[in-house]
Amino acid sequence: EDFLKEFNTSGLPAEALEEFKQIEELYTKKLWHQLTESLVRFVKYDCFKQGTMLLDIYKHFISDFESKINPLALMEMLCPFNLFYVFTDSAEALAFLEKIKEKSKANLEAKLLCLTAIGNIHLLGNNFEATKKVMEECEAILGDLTGISSVHGRYYELCSNYHQILSHHNEYYKDALRYLGCTDLDTISVPEQQERAFNLGLAGILGDKVFNFGELLQHPVLDSLKDTPRQWLIDLLLTFNSGDIEQLNQLRPYWSAQPDLIANELKLKQKIMLLCLMEMTFARPSNNRHLKFTEIATNTGIPVEEVEILAMKAMSLGLVQGTIDQVEEEIHMQWVQPRVLDKQQVGKMKGKLSTWCNDVLSMESLVSSNAQEILT
Repeated sequence: EDFLKEFNTSGLPAEALEEFKQIEELYTKKLWHQLTESLVRFVKYDCFKQGTMLLDIYKHFISDFESKINPLALMEMLCPFNLFYVFTDSAEALAFLEKIKEKSKANLEAKLLCLTAIGNIHLLGNNFEATKKVMEECEAILGDLTGISSVHGRYYELCSNYHQILSHHNEYYKDALRYLGCTDLDTISVPEQQERAFNLGLAGILGDKVFNFGELLQHPVLDSLKDTPRQWLIDLLLTFNSGDIEQLNQLRPYWSAQPDLIANELKLKQKIMLLCLMEMTFARPSNNRHLKFTEIATNTGIPVEEVEILAMKAMSLGLVQGTIDQVEEEIHMQWVQPRVLDKQQVGKMKGKLSTWCNDVLSMESLVSSNAQEILT
């Protein structure tokens, strides 16, 4: 009570000041649940992003009744990202987090939240080995949790940041999409959305195991790049998703200005050729997937003698399944890897279904007319 009376509220905005008055009233009435909810909101104001105010609130106020607080809510108050900057060095911050981690043992989600905070400290200090150990410990806890919560988002955010720094394109693409899947987009600022969308797009294009862009193309985070100087990345993703090599060449003035992309130009061209082969297979009806070497060479822009190598590469990666007829110079495709489809590809699927329905009706009519002769 003495701390609340002496607390300097001059730096608080009007909304935070109103929340603080409510906190005083709830503490006096010993309404711990309502007080916890109010405190979780209170510590998220921008005024706590610097200085030691947040730490003082814990030491002189929250610690007095922390045993009455839900462990997860307690970790939500004590593990915001801005807390890392109230300490003079990372060792001091880690010591504090290790101390409060003991208070979270009874709750797996609270423990996971505290561990991700510790992992972020290590990551800020470029201690990648320690960060990886924390990630592995978090992953083990994650397996024991049921359902999806905001705590999952914190874990995937840590993993994606780790992979981004180390340029692990495939892993970053996977974990960044998981982070967005666990996080309300309204809680992410527009500049951060733009940065996240741009990095995701680059990782998807550069990742040698990423051949499906549909999930990213349908995610609203990509809308943050529209009508900005980076909109070309959306066009480039659509180009790769459809395997359009001609469009890739037209967009070259844009993507060639990006150092990572121009440095991997050969790999990008090889990747879009594989995607072009996938799209050719997908576009064909299932009963007519005999692709001529010359047809593939025309669409991909490679010599006919290299078509067989391209097909073998696609098969080894599990993108398509089929057989190669060297004599007839044909590839008999039997299967293409499932993908999240964009609107244009869904339109092709609709056309296939319409054709299939018409074939069924034709067969039904044929059987019906011929059956009359048999019955009579």
